[in-house]
This record gives sequence, C-alpha cells and structure tokens, in this order.
Amino acid sequence: MGWAALLVAFAVAAASLVQVRSGEATVITRFGDPARVLLQPGLAWRWPAPFEAAIPVDLRLRTTSSGLQDVGTRDGLRIIVQAYVAWQVQSEPDNVQRFMRAVQNQPDEAARQIRTFVGSALETTAASFDLANLVNTDADQVRIGDFEAQLRQQIEQQLLTTYGVRVLQVGIERLTLPSVTLTATVDRMRAERETIATERTAIGKREAAQIRSAAERDARIVQADATVKAADIEAQSRVEAAKIYGRAYAGSPQLYNVLRSLDTLGTIVGPSTKLILRTDAAPFKVLVDGVPVVEPKGGTQR
Repeated sequence: MGWAALLVAFAVAAASLVQVRSGEATVITRFGDPARVLLQPGLAWRWPAPFEAAIPVDLRLRTTSSGLQDVGTRDGLRIIVQAYVAWQVQSEPDNVQRFMRAVQNQPDEAARQIRTFVGSALETTAASFDLANLVNTDADQVRIGDFEAQLRQQIEQQLLTTYGVRVLQVGIERLTLPSVTLTATVDRMRAERETIATERTAIGKREAAQIRSAAERDARIVQADATVKAADIEAQSRVEAAKIYGRAYAGSPQLYNVLRSLDTLGTIVGPSTKLILRTDAAPFKVLVDGVPVVEPKGGTQR
C-alpha cells in the first residue's frame, strides 16, 4: 500500500508539473478558459487534468507575405505590389491571451488574417502616393521608405489590439507595373528625357553662341589693333622713304630722276608688255640717250 501511495503521489506530481520552453509562453486554462500565462522558462505547477491544462504558444518571429496586390496610386495609375510583415506574439500575458482567443493558437490562421489586413492597408497606402514617388529614374524622387512606414503605421496598432501581435518590420518585396501603366510610365520617362535633352541642347547652343560672339569680338579687336599697327608702320615707312628720296634728290637730282624713271618702267612694263611710245620723252628717253654722266664736285666722272 505504501508503494502504491507513493506511485500515485508521483503520478499526481508529474501531472501537476508543466515545462515552459524558451521562445514559448504557456497558457494555463481552467476548464478551457485561460487562467494565467507562464513566460519564464523552466518548471511550474498547475492543477492536474481535468482541472487545468497547459497550452504552449510560440513566441518566435514569423514572416507573412501579402502576395501580389493590384492597387491604385494617387494619380490614377495601377501598380502591382507585394509586401511582407515580420511579426511575433507579444510576450505579455494579456497579448498572449488575446492571441489565444483570436485565432485559437493557430499561427497559420493568424498569418492568413494578417495577410488580409496588409492587402487592405496596401490599397489605402498606395492611394497616398503618386507613381513617380514609387517608380522613378531619379533616386531623390523615390519614397519607398515613406510608403513602408505609412503601411506599418496602418497595421501595427490594429494587429496588436486584435491579435496581440507585435509588428517588427514591414517592407516591399516586389513592385511592378501592369502593361497599361508600364506604357504610360515609359511615355512619361521619355517625355522627361526629351525635355532634359532639349534644355541641355538649348544651353549648349547658348554657350556656343556666347563663345562664338566672344571669339568674333576678340578677332575684331585683334584685327583693328593689327590695322592700326600696320598703318603706323606704313606711315613710318612712307616718312623714311620720303626722307631717303629727299636725300637722294638733294645729292643728285639727275640721278634721282633717272632712278624714278626706271622704277616707273619696272612698274608698268612687264615681259609681255608691248608699247609704242616716243623715245624722246621721259621715262623712255633714257633708253635712247643712256645714263647721263654725272660729274661730281671734285671733277671726276662716275
């Protein structure tokens, strides 16, 4: 009898112990109604069945995808977007019990309902953004981070209040465009590129005209300076020539006349020139009479 009593006591003690594992919460139900929540890992006591039962609740991180959703943007275009939510049951007694009551401790059912919440929130969030804020060649115009933050703000408090679930992260997995939206986007991008190209072409032409105008102005200035310098040089040369002619004429007037006549002949008569002129007139008289003899002051002929 003693051994039997010992065995019964051991069986009752074993049935009254419950083990709480790390990463889990254990809900103690009393006749099916949650009575208390055990969060600390280790062993705890409970009344044996059928008075109390222990139900483990997984507190580990889970990820749920919304699937591809066709939603509309603020500017009336359609996009196909897929988001994900990283969530876990909040490790607090009230939230654990809330999760138990909402989905009967079924994570798959919780994921299905969270997916519905995210799909509805995607519709509302997308309606607050233009397509250019989500798809754009200019990185400064893209606001994916704001999109994700607004999406999280819409579902975070609702999931915590309804399911006792804490949202850790919300992100965009995929964002693509339907064929109609893609065509409109390509046309818009092409128009933007053409506008940029036109502006840059106009800037280039304006700068080229400015450079050309400056070059022509500089060329005119240089040419004017060169003309002035040439005129100065020519004037100086004429003055020097006049001085030389004056000195030559003062030294020997007859020789001066002869040389001037020869210069004139060299100017107007060429290899193919045919002239019929009097030979007794200047400057052709020198061809008949020859070079006159000039007697210097000393009396010696040259």
